[in-house]
Amino acid sequence: MAAVLSAPTRQQTDQPDDAPIVPRRRPGRVVASVVALLFLAMVLNSVLRNRAFEWDVVAQYFTTTAIVQGLLLTLWLTAAVMVLGFVLGTVLAVFRLSDNPVLRSLSWGFVWIFRSTPLLVQLLFWFNIGALYPTLGLGIPFGPEFLTVKTVNLLGPTLTAVIGLTLHEAAYAAEVVRGGILSVDQGQLEAAQSLGLGRSRVLRRIVVPQAMRSIVPTAGNMLIGTLKGTSIVSVLAVQDLLYSAQLVYNQTYQVIPLLLVATVWYIAVTSVLSVGQYYLERYYARGATRGALPPTPLQRARQLLARAGVAR
Repeated sequence: MAAVLSAPTRQQTDQPDDAPIVPRRRPGRVVASVVALLFLAMVLNSVLRNRAFEWDVVAQYFTTTAIVQGLLLTLWLTAAVMVLGFVLGTVLAVFRLSDNPVLRSLSWGFVWIFRSTPLLVQLLFWFNIGALYPTLGLGIPFGPEFLTVKTVNLLGPTLTAVIGLTLHEAAYAAEVVRGGILSVDQGQLEAAQSLGLGRSRVLRRIVVPQAMRSIVPTAGNMLIGTLKGTSIVSVLAVQDLLYSAQLVYNQTYQVIPLLLVATVWYIAVTSVLSVGQYYLERYYARGATRGALPPTPLQRARQLLARAGVAR
């Protein structure tokens, strides 16, 4: 005869119905948290109480005219480069996905060249482009020219920075956009075509919303990287935030405080951009996960305040 096994009943286990549930203790996590907080307190103490940082000088120059003008130029460069870079990058991504072998090869070559060359080298090359092309003309190929402009008068430091940063950004944006488009399930495109939807509607309603889920995180990182990368244009004497700080400390010899001014401004702008990136990612994540989206930090703060009010 086969033996029959049965699960032990509650009387057999001798466990009361109201047995408390004790969470698992994690002493290692507690110790690591205490050590990390102590280390953070030591770092903050050394930064705030070290007189060499000269925080009073930082506050004095934080909103001066030169610094604010350099900040505005940095923001303008960042916005212009991101917009132009992604417009050109989108065109290059479409070419990469095209069935035309010529367009596909030209796009691949562009991405290959500008991703393989350091940004500083590209900026210096465009800054000295006058050595290769002293004049730029508009006319008939192998014929007369109707308009001729000297390159020195046409390409100043700021325009050179925009061109160099845009071409560099476009090479990376092309791969980001191409990866986002390829992330869309091909079956959805085939289903849309079987329903008779037009290409523009498929692109607007199906491809773009789903591709943006992959594009936005990387594009946000590129935006922050571009903001910080604009500091490299100081080698071209473009008066961005860093160059403006350098001009001031070359006169006052207060190097550390002025570098801290630029650092704090970069951190502040990056924090604002990170918040915008978070909510933009949340917007395009709708419908991508089962159930509701997790609460935002503001919603969590409101929940904590509500719980504290109820506890009272």
